[in-house]
Amino acid sequence: MNGRSSRSPRSQLPFVFVNMAMTADGKTATANRAVSSFGSENDQRQLLLLRSRADAVIAGARTVDSNPINLGPGPATYRRLRLRSGLVEYNLRIIVSGAGSLNPSAEVFRHRFSPIIVLTSERAPANALRRLSKVADEVKVCGRETVDFFQALLWLRKEWKVERLLCEGGGQLNSALLTEGLVCELNLTICPKVVGGDVAPTIADGQGVPVLAQATHLRLKSMKRMGNEMFLVYDVLGKSGSGPHSRPRTAQSEGATIVRPRASPS
Repeated sequence: MNGRSSRSPRSQLPFVFVNMAMTADGKTATANRAVSSFGSENDQRQLLLLRSRADAVIAGARTVDSNPINLGPGPATYRRLRLRSGLVEYNLRIIVSGAGSLNPSAEVFRHRFSPIIVLTSERAPANALRRLSKVADEVKVCGRETVDFFQALLWLRKEWKVERLLCEGGGQLNSALLTEGLVCELNLTICPKVVGGDVAPTIADGQGVPVLAQATHLRLKSMKRMGNEMFLVYDVLGKSGSGPHSRPRTAQSEGATIVRPRASPS
């Protein structure tokens, strides 16, 4: 048998939960991406609360490059929550950049409170890998043309002890994880705004499915209203809708290498 699921049970992967905020018309930013944060203080607290429950936080290169974020646990209140639940004070931070185009000067690299891992593919040029290895704690090449997330998650669980992984987008990353059947839970904030735009990003961008039968099925787990916002939590049932990650896996894993950081010059 050559399916990934036959060699690697789901129990060997982290629990992946996605957190996104969107407008009432389903957009996560304006069409020109100039505005990508429109949630309230309640939404920000929800984001930090979810981070306090994660071993690691993952985001795409575009999200990290275009926002002044550090992917950390936030104020001491949330760090104490982590410690009380048995986690380390600061979560691991993971950035996905399949082409290695991530900006080494991004805000996230200016905050050294916890390790930063970059997931990339063989498509990334050698000079880009060298630049990133100088600012990241580890650069993981995992996949040929695109990042092999199944293999990457196995590696994160084994090498970095990541049991709970929080994904904060963007839409391309969310779509890849959903397509691969790797997402367990979706946390969604619906904000009372309409921005419109044919090309404005959504929580799951990319090519999408050609027919409704191939859509990922969700089951509403909880909902809460705070002010004019709705906070929804869904279990992700997979493509068949019969249970989490029920879609069989048949693709072969691709090769993986690691680029470790060089010592900083004195």
